[in-house]
Formats: sequence, C-alpha cells, structure tokens
Amino acid sequence: MAEAQHALGADERVEVPPLEVSGVTVRYGSTVAVDAAGFEAYPGEFLAVTGHSGAGKSSLLWAIAGAVQAEGGVRLGEEAVGDRSGAAALGIEVIPQGSALALLLTARENVALPLLAKGVPADEARRRAHEALAAVGLEESGSHLAEELSGGQQQRVAVARGLALRGRVLLADEPTSELDHDNRERVLRLLRAEAQRGAIVVMATNDPEAAAEADGELRLDDGRCETVRLPR
Repeated sequence: MAEAQHALGADERVEVPPLEVSGVTVRYGSTVAVDAAGFEAYPGEFLAVTGHSGAGKSSLLWAIAGAVQAEGGVRLGEEAVGDRSGAAALGIEVIPQGSALALLLTARENVALPLLAKGVPADEARRRAHEALAAVGLEESGSHLAEELSGGQQQRVAVARGLALRGRVLLADEPTSELDHDNRERVLRLLRAEAQRGAIVVMATNDPEAAAEADGELRLDDGRCETVRLPR
C-alpha cells in the first residue's frame, strides 16, 4: 500500500487555497435538497459529510463541484466556482456515487480518458491509470470491461479515476458503500493520502466508521448543515 500511495504522488505536495462554502441552497422544484449550507475546509483536511439517505449529501457535493444549479457561493481561495467545467479547471474533482463508468470501456480506459481530456500526454495517462488501479487493488483488472466487473470493483475503478486526476479538492460521494472491510480501509487510506499531499478531501458517507476516520464531520439533516466535529 505504501508503494502504491508513493506511485500516486502522495509525496508531491499540492498548493491549495481554502475552500469556502457559503449559504449554498439547492432546489429541485419545490423541494429544498440543501438549505443554506456553509462551511470552510483547509489544505490537508479530510472532512466527512454525514446524514440519512436523502438528507442532501450528494446535492451538496455536486453543488461544490459546479454540477448543479445552486444559490449561495463556493470559492476556492479568491476564485468563485461556477459551472462544472470551471470547477474542474480549478482542480475540483469528483468520485461519483455509483461509479458512473462507461461500461463498454476497460477499467484502464475509464481511468485514462479523463486524464487525456485534461491534456495529460498518452504515456503519462496510461502510467497514472495503471498506478491508480494498482493502488485500489485492481492491477490485474485493467483490461477488463467495466461491465465485467462487480459492483465493488466498479466502485474501486471510480476511486482510481478520481485519484489519478490529482485534484486540489476531491469530493468523494459514498466511495465505500459497495466495499468489503479490507477494501473500505484501503480506500480510506488512499483518501487520507490525498489530504496528506495537501488536497482538501470531502467525503459523503452513511457509514459512521468511515466518518470516524475523517478529521472533521458535518451532518446534513433534511438539507440543513451542522458541525458535529471540527478538525483538530
């Protein structure tokens, strides 16, 4: 595991300004999914966002990622986060719930294609994809089509894809929900390694044991955000 984290660039520090979420509200018609949520996160922090199913965790993460329309503001340092392409340009990356893989592409292609889209040279993209898959324990599965993989394996491919992008902010939406104990611990260690290289990691989870591994915890209750535990 240590070798995999080293290969992923865990020792390559990234400069990240604070993330400020202020009064973020997400509405779907008359339904308020997130109600004036606000918090700040700082470089090297690993935060958990908890709450029951339907509490608004995913909506909050996607609002931070610029992928859903929201009231309020999200800033990374001096830069306001706009739409999804603008957020990605600022280095805000997402590990989505349910993997969102292209099922007729291989695991390696699913990890490499977002890198190529960002202009990473092909050889570097292939290398980073291989290393990220190895880090999540799927080194031998890179040539398998995503549709041939189990739900837990697909989730680990999605984690590998997020890690390979080496973002400044990593938003992980239920990244351990399909995993057994050992692979859950593996993924949590990798998310911790992202924070250790200076990134801000925000993880939505229903798993109290996973949440306990984070530095701090925010809880959503019917869209309203409260601080449970601050980072030390």
